[in-house]
Amino acid sequence: VVEIIIDTLTDCLIENATGKEYDTDYCLVKKTITKSEAAELKKEGWKFDWSLPHKEGFEVYQLFVEGNNEVQGMIALKHYREQMFTRVELVEAAPINVGKQGKYSGVGAHLFAIACKLSWEVGNEGYVQFTAKTNLIKHYSQTIYANLLDGQNMYIDSYGAMQLIKKYFKEG
Repeated sequence: VVEIIIDTLTDCLIENATGKEYDTDYCLVKKTITKSEAAELKKEGWKFDWSLPHKEGFEVYQLFVEGNNEVQGMIALKHYREQMFTRVELVEAAPINVGKQGKYSGVGAHLFAIACKLSWEVGNEGYVQFTAKTNLIKHYSQTIYANLLDGQNMYIDSYGAMQLIKKYFKEG
């Protein structure tokens, strides 16, 4: 269940203390995150067990400020080519970016933009599906162009995906 707060849509990440904008980069985590590595992440303040997505066949991507290897957020996703959508299983901002006192704004929406971009790249036309916490359904529809499918299941369609991609990727 996705429960990240989308603080703002930005062109990049905004350092809250200074208002300075930072370009970003992201990469696929090629090595499986082990149970002990996930436990270390929890000690650092991450909420989710990041060893689980790999076990369930999801790809994990990390978001960085360009030129800095400190992880700002992570997203776990899987492409379903036959059904033409990309499923987002987990999305989490790094503990330093959580709340009003977080270091950077824009992490959550940026992670969804990455999912939309990857969805386009594999031929899923930007469609992204995820399950939202009930109290965040309205929030996601207002911030990241998500639509309610049924219950707590939401999706971002091609139109919403293009909005996010254009916002976060200059080549988009």
